[in-house]
Amino acid sequence: METPTNLIEAVQYFSDPDRAHEYLVAMRWPDGVVCPHCQSAEVTYMSKYRRWKCRGCRKNFSVKYNTILENSNISLTQWLVAIWLVLNAKNGISSYEIARSLGVTQKTGWFMEHRIRKMMETGSIEKMDGTVEVDETVIGQKSKTMHADKRQEMRERGFPKTLIFGLRERGGNVQTMVVNDASKETLQGIINEVVEPGSVVCSDSWTGYIGVSDRYTHGVVDHKKGQYTSGEFGEFSTNGMENYWSLFKRGYHGTYVQISTQHAFRYLAEEDFRYNTRKEKDGERFVHALTSLNGRRLTWRELTESHLVHLDRGVVQVVS
Repeated sequence: METPTNLIEAVQYFSDPDRAHEYLVAMRWPDGVVCPHCQSAEVTYMSKYRRWKCRGCRKNFSVKYNTILENSNISLTQWLVAIWLVLNAKNGISSYEIARSLGVTQKTGWFMEHRIRKMMETGSIEKMDGTVEVDETVIGQKSKTMHADKRQEMRERGFPKTLIFGLRERGGNVQTMVVNDASKETLQGIINEVVEPGSVVCSDSWTGYIGVSDRYTHGVVDHKKGQYTSGEFGEFSTNGMENYWSLFKRGYHGTYVQISTQHAFRYLAEEDFRYNTRKEKDGERFVHALTSLNGRRLTWRELTESHLVHLDRGVVQVVS
């Protein structure tokens, strides 16, 4: 199946509804259409409705079933172009820009973006080894971007902040997550779960990392002393993780301005995916993401009402 290589080609290629449908079918079922209800290959296509009927369980289904596209009246042309835009925007893309580009409302654009971010989540923890850089950072709206009345209110109540923890395998992938605190129990609990014993862990001098050396080779970089590397050969550093934070905050401050704590893990999933596919071309990244289309449905109710979710070892949500 031919895949566009840039935005112009993507818009032209998916402007034909039939071609967009055929492309999505090929991406979801490369070995032939099977029923998502019972996994039977005995299905009949009803071209008038662009749906299939399973001869086994007798149920109907479309290519959108159990995906981020389910129950959406937005055309496949608009969806595929939106996915392309979100995946390949290095600094992120706002819901207002999506709305202007596709001719939909801002609310619809916001919902579409979060559904696409759902597709970008890995949904599991990946083990890391070798040299792993760890670091934490804080995000929150800057006072200068607030209305004067809101700024005064926040001064009295305290400015809301979101604490984020990240791990980067040297030369490999990044995993980030929202945490409740930066205590020793929280940070080292995550490190012990994610990083293979015997690996090299590089961190700054924060007290939450004291004791990491019990299971790992621990390299400490003391930023308070102006250090950027440490060790006999300068092999210990958190520069890679710091670089990731700069990329994330460039999109945060420049594009989104403010991110609600309950949705922070979704934006992290977006940035993690782009970072971890940084060596792929736009078309390759597009194909990579669509392979995760199945089983990634996100409803409006889940998006807007599910922020009071599992708290386990201080982790609000693992996203990568």
